[in-house]
Amino acid sequence: MSRIGRQPINIPSGVEVTVGEDNIVKVKGPKGELSERISAKMAIEQKDGVIEVKRPNDGKQCRSLHGLSRTLISNMVVGVSDGFEKILDINGVGYRAEKKGKTLVLSLGYSHPVELQDPDGITTEVPEQNVIIVKGIDKALVGNYAAIVRGWRPPEPYKGKGVKYRNEHIRRKEGKAGVKGD
Repeated sequence: MSRIGRQPINIPSGVEVTVGEDNIVKVKGPKGELSERISAKMAIEQKDGVIEVKRPNDGKQCRSLHGLSRTLISNMVVGVSDGFEKILDINGVGYRAEKKGKTLVLSLGYSHPVELQDPDGITTEVPEQNVIIVKGIDKALVGNYAAIVRGWRPPEPYKGKGVKYRNEHIRRKEGKAGVKGD
């Protein structure tokens, strides 16, 4: 059995979960509403404030869908109750970020500023000029948008300049070795 798929999902107070036809799971909470179509092979049982995902057999496809289905539902429940956030740090001389309305303006060493519009369901905050916080209720959207921002100037291994995740470790490289005498 899948260790992740077996775990029950506790529904916090203020969150409402409905399972419709074709295994469409809708989750409504204080931060918003999400819906996801879960594979029809998975059986989703809801009782007493707990959701359990069960699989019909131990076939390879059912085993791989079991943990995935449970995690998707769990992420929706956490998203509408608490939300998700990714923190990005900017390192480098002259590199900075600022917020203008719903536009994130990045100065990353290019000849022009990089302007990114916040997508629907995502908000960005810039508490300092070298810190960006990406927030939202959909974990996949938050991670995708943070990756887009990071993709404009990924951290380089020599000086560590660029945009990196707060908890990311950059493997540093040594620079050129000096020429040794004969």
